[in-house]
Amino acid sequence: MVVIRLSRSGNKNRPYFNVVVADSRKPRDGRFIERIGFYNPMAREGSETLRLETDRIEYWQDHGALLSQTMTRIVKLHAKGPEGLVEMKKKDADKAALKKEKKAAEKLAKAEAAVAETETEAAPAAAEADPAEAPAAEEAAPAEAPAAEEAAPAAEDKKEDK
Repeated sequence: MVVIRLSRSGNKNRPYFNVVVADSRKPRDGRFIERIGFYNPMAREGSETLRLETDRIEYWQDHGALLSQTMTRIVKLHAKGPEGLVEMKKKDADKAALKKEKKAAEKLAKAEAAVAETETEAAPAAAEADPAEAPAAEEAAPAEAPAAEEAAPAAEDKKEDK
């Protein structure tokens, strides 16, 4: 079966993709039948990011070639023009920022849980040392709980804004 897909080249952390027509049994970066364009996701603003020979893509599709999932998305973006690529890059940046915020929120929650666990371990030790101070420690713990509950909705509100 003939497939239209991306073949990766470029340096480490600087990918550059050739759009190729290849036999599906061949390796991703292996032998291909024809090169019909390129996609440079790391292109600077003002330089060409995507070039496709649409007439050759149509030719190969008419002859039974299938588009990979990624190529289907790229062909649709190419049809939208340069605005489609800008929109895709913005969407990817927003997605990365959301993922980073989620990871930070999880790290904060984990740290708060560790602090709460340390306090619960310290409370019985303090109760054994001085029984008069034990009620004071129990009163302090509920006062901290609402602060943690306020922090969690704030993180959720940030997610909803994006």
